[in-house]
Amino acid sequence: MERQLILFDMDDTLIHCNKYFDLVLEQFKDQMTTWFASYRIDPKEFEDKQLEIDTIGVSQFGFTEDHFPQSLVETYEHFAKMTGRSQNEEEKKWLLQIGKSVYEAEVEPYPYMVETLEELQADGHTLYLYTGGVAAIQQRKVEAFKLETFFGNRIFIRQHKTTASLERILTDHGFDRSKTWMIGNSIRTDIIPALETGIHAIYIPAMTEWQYNMMEINVKPQGAFYTVPALTDVRETIKGYVEEKRKTG
Repeated sequence: MERQLILFDMDDTLIHCNKYFDLVLEQFKDQMTTWFASYRIDPKEFEDKQLEIDTIGVSQFGFTEDHFPQSLVETYEHFAKMTGRSQNEEEKKWLLQIGKSVYEAEVEPYPYMVETLEELQADGHTLYLYTGGVAAIQQRKVEAFKLETFFGNRIFIRQHKTTASLERILTDHGFDRSKTWMIGNSIRTDIIPALETGIHAIYIPAMTEWQYNMMEINVKPQGAFYTVPALTDVRETIKGYVEEKRKTG
C-alpha cells in the first residue's frame, strides 16, 4: 500500500482524558451544592459557569496547567459574589488541589491503541503524534505508554492546537497533503484544522466529550473525511481510500 503520513491526536483518541476531568467536576459540583445549599442553586448552574470560564481560558491562553484548577476557583468566586456568601481561603485551596489532581491521575489507553499503531506501522505508514497541552504533562504520557516506539521524534506538542498551528507543522516539515491524515476526537482542534489545511481527516467521537470540542463543521473537505466509531476502524478506512484512489487513478 502507498505510504501515508498519519497524525494522531493523543488525549481521548489514543488515551483516556476527559473521564478524569469529569470525575473531578462531579466532586466540584457536589461540594459546591453543599457549600451553597441554603441558596437553592441548581447544580447545573455550577457546571455551566465552570464550562464558560474554562472555555474562555482555553481560547485565550491555550492548554495550560493552571486554567482548569483556576476555573473551579473562579466559579466559586462568582457564586460567592452573586449570593453574598463569604469566601474561604481553605475552600479555594481545596478546589485548586482537586483541579490539579486531574493531571496526576494514572491514565489508561483506549482499547486496541497498541494494536492499531502496530498495524499501521507494519503497513509502512509514517506515524506522527500531534497533541495539545502542557509539554511536561504530555511528555509523561508519551513515556508512560512508550509511544516513541511508534512516533520516534515525530511528536508535536502545542499549547494552542489551531489551524495555524497545524499549518506551520505541515509547511515546516514538508508534508505531502494528498497523503496526510489527521486522526482525532475533537472537531474544534483536530478535524476542522485538518479540513482547513487540506488534509484528510478521520473523526473518532470520544467516549465522553468536552463541550469545548464540539462545534458545527462548515468546511468543505478537499480530501477524504470519515467518521468512525473506534480506533480499530482507522486502518481499514485508510486502506480502503488508498486502494480506491489507485483504482480510479
